[in-house]
Amino acid sequence: MAEHTSSSITIEAAPAEVMGVIADFDRYPEWTGEVKEAEVLAKDDRGRAEQVRLLLDAGAIKDDHTLAYTWTGENEVSWSLVKSQMLRALDGSYHLSALGNGVRTEVTYQLTVDVKIPMLGMIKRKAEKVIIDRALAGLKKRVESGHDGPQTPADEAKKL
Repeated sequence: MAEHTSSSITIEAAPAEVMGVIADFDRYPEWTGEVKEAEVLAKDDRGRAEQVRLLLDAGAIKDDHTLAYTWTGENEVSWSLVKSQMLRALDGSYHLSALGNGVRTEVTYQLTVDVKIPMLGMIKRKAEKVIIDRALAGLKKRVESGHDGPQTPADEAKKL
């Protein structure tokens, strides 16, 4: 079995709210940083993404890849690589656990990356850690800001 990297963070929101942000692939370019485009290619019978094409620009790694998603209950999603230009494997998951009577959520992100070019395992694990830490920080900021995306002019006027 391949080695993986994992990390957790606590978010001040209910699991359903956190999963709502995770599942909203169309808005990934607004908050993830590295994802420049996201396109849902297929959905399951519940309307959840089954295949998503992501255009990634993470400095040294630029890639156009497709991931297959598997949803387990309401609090877990995992993915695996379907196709990529630079990657041999990209397997990961988000697991959400309710805390404090469901008003907070512990999010655990697990990731395994394998690139087509030779790379030391230690360097791969460090890259995985950076990806995970940025993703969790971005997710926390996005969820806790309560940002629902682009606002209408009327919504913006209410803030004035």
